[in-house]
Amino acid sequence: MNTYQPDKNRYDTMTYNRTGKSGVLLPSISLGLWHNFGFNDSYDNARDVLHCAFDLGITHFDLANNYGPPPGSAEEQFGKILRSDFKSYRDELFIATKAGYLMWEGPYGEWGSRKYLISSLDQSLKRMGMDYVDVFYHHRPDPNTPLEETMGALADIVRQGKALYAAISNYNPEDTQKAAEILKRLNVPFILNQVRYSMFDRWVEDGLLHTLEANGIGGIAFSPLAQGMLTDRYLNGIPKDSRAGGNSIFLNADVVHSTIEKVKQLNSIAQHRGQKLSQMAIAWILRQPQIASVLIGASSTSQLKENVKALDHLEFNTEELKHIDHILS
Repeated sequence: MNTYQPDKNRYDTMTYNRTGKSGVLLPSISLGLWHNFGFNDSYDNARDVLHCAFDLGITHFDLANNYGPPPGSAEEQFGKILRSDFKSYRDELFIATKAGYLMWEGPYGEWGSRKYLISSLDQSLKRMGMDYVDVFYHHRPDPNTPLEETMGALADIVRQGKALYAAISNYNPEDTQKAAEILKRLNVPFILNQVRYSMFDRWVEDGLLHTLEANGIGGIAFSPLAQGMLTDRYLNGIPKDSRAGGNSIFLNADVVHSTIEKVKQLNSIAQHRGQKLSQMAIAWILRQPQIASVLIGASSTSQLKENVKALDHLEFNTEELKHIDHILS
């Protein structure tokens, strides 16, 4: 029996941004299910975090075929929670999944072929117990498959009703432009490029934001906190239970030590703004009009609530932006 009752005021405080020139409005902060939602994690905690997100007005949940761990388990867990708690709210949710990275053995288990993309989405829909997703991404460019084949597969997926919108992830400006031209010819709604973007990783500012603007495509940013570097977690050293204190391939002690002085200076600006560093880092990305939403991961409801408070102070003055640029240069 479903005992979850969403907060009646869930839409009162969240801000929603238009995604490119589409009709889709995304919450300024969306929830990514890359980690913390697989079989290796607590089901009850995952459920609590999803409840908390929706109560805060977060309507966009971002998945991929390989999220877990193990791969596929985030979709399966999410589908279970969707059926038990969110079934009557499906039309209030905007759900994404992706395919592109290795998912199963053999030559058809990764990259961008029509065979892989259509098979993968069929598997994802089965795991989640859904008839369609709101948006389906090609997760990474495939240097060996013609872009026409990959985009053609996305177009057919949309036409078949398995996804409402097409999207890409990790595409550079040139390939984004080509993808946009192909999908425009095919008359398929192409609304998002999901990219890594943070104060420490600003590559999207070198042409991609302009390409998105010119083609009416929205941007959505992942890793906004640079794997935890842009938080107060490492200000006084490396905790043993932290990502950098473990065996993470995404963050290690050398990276922490090489950036900690910049982190401390940025933290000082955040304190003057009355924010935590993580909140300022999220707000800093959202100042870009092309970015419709920032994806955050959350291992607890308290972490989620803390990050959403970034929306309480989104404005930057000229001096703050100059100071930040000077620190990052």
